[in-house]
Amino acid sequence: MDKTFNPQKFEEKIYAFWEKNGLFTAQPDSKKKAFSIILPPPNANGDLHLGHAMFVFEDVMIRYHKLQGFATLWLPGTDHAGIETQFVYEKQLKKEGKSRFDFSREELYKMIWDFTQSNKPNIKEQLKKLGFAMDWSKEKFTLDDDIIRIVYQTFKKLYDKDLIYRAKRLVNYCTRCGTSFSDLEVVHKEQTDPLYYLKYGPFVLATTRPETKFGDTAVAVNPKDKRYMQWVGKEIEVEGLLGKFKIKVIADEAVDPEFGTGVVKVTPAHDFTDFEIGQRHNLEMKQVIDFDGRLNEKTGPYKGMRIAAARKKIVEDMQKKGLIEKIDEQYIHRVGVCYRSGTVIEPLPFEQWYIKIKPLADQALNLVKTEEIKIYPKRFNKILTDILGNYIDWNISRQIVWGIRIPAWKCKKCNEWIVTEGEKPGKCSKCSNPTLEQDPDTFDTWFSSAQWPFATLQAAGSDFYNYFYPTTIMETGYDILRAWVARMMMIGFFITKKVPFKNIYLHGMVRDKHGQKMSKSKGNVINPLEKVKQFGADAWRASLIFGIKDGADVSLSDERIVGMRNFANKIWNIGRFIQIGLQEKGKAGKVKNGNPKLTNLSKEFETAKKTYIKHMDLYHFSKALDVVYEFLWHRFADFYIEELKEELKNGNIEVLEGLERVYTDTLKLLHPFMPFVTEAVWQTFYGDSSSIMKEKL
Repeated sequence: MDKTFNPQKFEEKIYAFWEKNGLFTAQPDSKKKAFSIILPPPNANGDLHLGHAMFVFEDVMIRYHKLQGFATLWLPGTDHAGIETQFVYEKQLKKEGKSRFDFSREELYKMIWDFTQSNKPNIKEQLKKLGFAMDWSKEKFTLDDDIIRIVYQTFKKLYDKDLIYRAKRLVNYCTRCGTSFSDLEVVHKEQTDPLYYLKYGPFVLATTRPETKFGDTAVAVNPKDKRYMQWVGKEIEVEGLLGKFKIKVIADEAVDPEFGTGVVKVTPAHDFTDFEIGQRHNLEMKQVIDFDGRLNEKTGPYKGMRIAAARKKIVEDMQKKGLIEKIDEQYIHRVGVCYRSGTVIEPLPFEQWYIKIKPLADQALNLVKTEEIKIYPKRFNKILTDILGNYIDWNISRQIVWGIRIPAWKCKKCNEWIVTEGEKPGKCSKCSNPTLEQDPDTFDTWFSSAQWPFATLQAAGSDFYNYFYPTTIMETGYDILRAWVARMMMIGFFITKKVPFKNIYLHGMVRDKHGQKMSKSKGNVINPLEKVKQFGADAWRASLIFGIKDGADVSLSDERIVGMRNFANKIWNIGRFIQIGLQEKGKAGKVKNGNPKLTNLSKEFETAKKTYIKHMDLYHFSKALDVVYEFLWHRFADFYIEELKEELKNGNIEVLEGLERVYTDTLKLLHPFMPFVTEAVWQTFYGDSSSIMKEKL
C-alpha cells in the first residue's frame, strides 16, 4: 500500500468493477426484504450541479441496506424538465441569432430532444464519479414511451373521476417564456415601486398599476368601512384618458381599509384578488394586456406598448389631465416573477386544464396523520401538513413545445372536449363531427414527475413493481416539499391506492462557507466534480454529512473537505499499518495470551456498532458517521494501537489479527459514506475479486 490514499488511482477502476460484477443490479428476492429508492431525476439540460451531490444520502441508505442483506434498488433517471429545458435551449438559439419561432413545432421538439439525449450520458458519467450505486439497467427518462403512456392513463383517470376540469381563469403568465405557471413556480420578491393615487369620480384610490385602468369593471370598498357606505350599490362617473365612463361601487371583504384610501379599483382580468371579487359579484372580465405583454386595442392610443413604457406614458397623460392626486415613490410590496427568466408575472385570463386538488390533498393529509408516510426530520411534519391543507387547484397546462402533449381534442363544430389515453378519437363523442383539433399545450413537468415512483416501477415490469412498490423512501431537498413531494403523495395514492413511499427524508441546502446561497452572480458556486478531482469522492461525500444536523443546510468550505480527506488518509494508513504487520509476522510464532485490551477493543466496537445501527435506522446519518469517526480515529488508532504496540513487537499475531478483524468490520460501517477508500483497502486485504459490497454488517 502507498503511503497515502490516492483517490484518482482507485475510483474509476473500482466503480467499473462494481458495475462489471452487477453489484448495483436489483433483483426481486422473496427471501429478502426490499429496500427501494427512486432517484429524483436531474434535468436533462446540462451538467450536474451542487444540489445533485446531495444524492449521497440516498447512496448511504442503499449501501447500508445492501450490507444488511436487503434486496436493494436505486432506480436512476432524468427529467425532460419542460419549460426549464426549453428556456435553456432558447438561450442557445439566441446566441445563434435564432428563436423558437423560426421552427415548426415538430422541428423544435426534435432539436430539443437531440439536445437532451446528448446531455444524458454526461449526467450519467458525473453521477458515477460520485460513486452512486444506481441500477443503470433500469434507467428511465420522463419522455420514454412507456412513461408517457402511464401519464396519459393518469390524466384520463383523473378526468373520468371529475378531478380534471377546464376553465377560463387567471393564470400566472410569463410573457418572456410564453407560458403559464402554477402558483408554486412563481417567486415573490420584495421591491419598491411608485403608488399612484388616482382620481376616480368622487374617490381617490391607490394603485401600482394605472395601466390596467382600462380593464376596471368596478370600484370596491370594505363593507365595514363607514366612510363609503353611502356609495355602495351606486354608479359613479369617472373621467378617463379615453373619455368619461360609469362604474359601479361594490362592497367586498377582500378590500383592506388600511390600504391607500380604502377604495380600490377592481380589474378582474389582471389581478387574482380582483378576479375572485369579480366572481363573487358577477363582474365583467375585461382583458387589456395581451399574452405578448403589450396593451391591446381596448387601450386606444396605448395599444402595442409594453407594460413599463405604457405605465410611464399613461401616468404622464393622467398628470396632464389632473387625474393623479399624488404619487408615493417608496411603496414597498411583493411582486411575483418567473422563476426562470425573472420577468414580472402577469395575471391573465386563459382557458386551461386544472386538477381539483382538495379531494387528493385530503387523502394525502390522512396518510401523514396516520403515519402511513413518515417524515424525517420530524420538524418537517407540520410543514407538510400545512402544505396539504392549503393547496389551491393546480393548473397543469403549459404553452410550450417541449414536453408531453395533452391528450385532449376539441370538436371544431360543437366545441366539446374529448380526453383519451393518447389515441386520437375518430369523431366527436357529442355530435359525431370528425374534425377534431388537439390541445397544443403540454403537461406541467411536475404533473409527469408526480407519477415518477409508480410510473418507473410499472415500466420496469410487474415483478419489480409488485416487489419494490411502495418504495421505501423518498429523499430530496426540503425546498421542493410542496412542489414535488406532496404532489407525488396525492397522485401516487390516487392511482395505486398505495403510498408512493413509506418514508420521506429531507436534506438541507448547500451554502458557501459564510452560509450564503450560492449563485453565479456572487461568484461562490462550487463545482462538485472539481472538488472530487481535487480531494476525492469520499472526502467530498463525507463533508456533506459529517457534523451536520439532520435536514440542516450545509456551509461548505475547502477546510471541511480537507478534514474528510485527512480522515480518508487515516483509514488508509491504519490499513497499511495492519497489512505491513501481517506481511512481516506471517503465521509463524503465533502467540496466544487472551489479551484483555483486545477484548475491550472488541466490546467497544460492538457498542459503537449498535449505536451506529440505531442512528442509521433513525436516519441520523451525521451521528452515525460521527460514531465511526470517533471510534476509528480516536479509540482504535490513537488509543488501542498505541496500547498494543508492545504486543505487536513481541510477535503476538492474535493481537494483530484481532486488530485486523475489528478494523475490517469498521470498514463495513464506513463503506456507505466513503465507498472508494473502504473498497480499496478491502481488496488490498482480500484480493481484487473480493468486494466489501458482498459482505454483511
